Amino acid sequence: MTNAMTLFASAGIGELNLHKGNLNFIAANELLEKRAETYKFFYPDTKMFVGDITSDDLKKDMISYAKEKDVKFLLATPPCQGLSSVGKNKHQGHFVDDRRNYLVMEVFDFIDNLDLDYILIENVPRFLEMYFPYEGSLYLLEDILRMRYESKYTVDIRVLNAKDYGVAQSRPRAIIKLYKKDLKWPWPTEQNEITLEEAIGYLPALEPGEKSNNKWHYAKETRPEIIEAMRHTAPGHSAIANEIYYPKKENGDRIKGFHNTYKRMVWDKPAPARTTYSGSISSHNNVHPGRLQEDGTYSDPRVLSLLETFIVSSISTDIEFPKGASETFIRTIIGEAIPPKLLEEICFAEGGDLIAGK
Repeated sequence: MTNAMTLFASAGIGELNLHKGNLNFIAANELLEKRAETYKFFYPDTKMFVGDITSDDLKKDMISYAKEKDVKFLLATPPCQGLSSVGKNKHQGHFVDDRRNYLVMEVFDFIDNLDLDYILIENVPRFLEMYFPYEGSLYLLEDILRMRYESKYTVDIRVLNAKDYGVAQSRPRAIIKLYKKDLKWPWPTEQNEITLEEAIGYLPALEPGEKSNNKWHYAKETRPEIIEAMRHTAPGHSAIANEIYYPKKENGDRIKGFHNTYKRMVWDKPAPARTTYSGSISSHNNVHPGRLQEDGTYSDPRVLSLLETFIVSSISTDIEFPKGASETFIRTIIGEAIPPKLLEEICFAEGGDLIAGK
């Protein structure tokens, strides 16, 4: 069993499959109290350090604890702050000079002070294209990692999509792996895509405001004007483009939006990425595909239920949340997290030393 620590842990959704494997998460850090409390609900045996990771005192305590527990695996999912270009816009000067704006650099202190075997940094793909200040200049994160650590670690970076690894959702993620040169940590083998039909096609249809007999499978109330527009919207299409049945405000005015707002998914592909706004019917690619009915309209003028969201996010349908956790909060922490199945496949890739417990 390898002792592990996680930074920027949020509520720990991405780790749901890791705590059952050869990783023993002895410590975690999260800034926001509500997310930290949810993490502790899921993993009561993990010591939670609540607070700002830029605090020298907090970091010192965490590193000391990690040394005491001989932590060998570090998971870090920092926010994606960075500069999208190396432009000369000088109003960015204070941003560039303040290390707190580049939280990924806080991870360096843990790598430098701990004898880690494995480091996994995960973020959005754009993270790999951002520039960070380092030794008086601006570099891509990959360049900084190679300059600092390539003598000790293999630095291996790819963009992986969850839909290729057993998750019924298209969700590309940037994966940065550092591991000691005498260890094996291969990339996972790609799997066949899981379509929405295969993942959730068996669940009963839902009308807005309706509850089913399945836990977590219910639909929120929706305004009649929006319901009418979505009933006349086919899978793969947006109601915004409909010249007759378009989304309206309560006063009847037409709602403006982008081509992927008020848009239905399709049955023969995985779900689009589930964001923190997955509960909003007006947000991007959020509407259930629906079924064509005898009257020519489509069923399910709604977003995916929580149950459907769990399924396409590779979260167990038996999951429980702390008492009082709202639907909005649950959707938010799911949208913030890497799908647990993808993270499991990365960590415990076949043929690697982690899956063998080394």
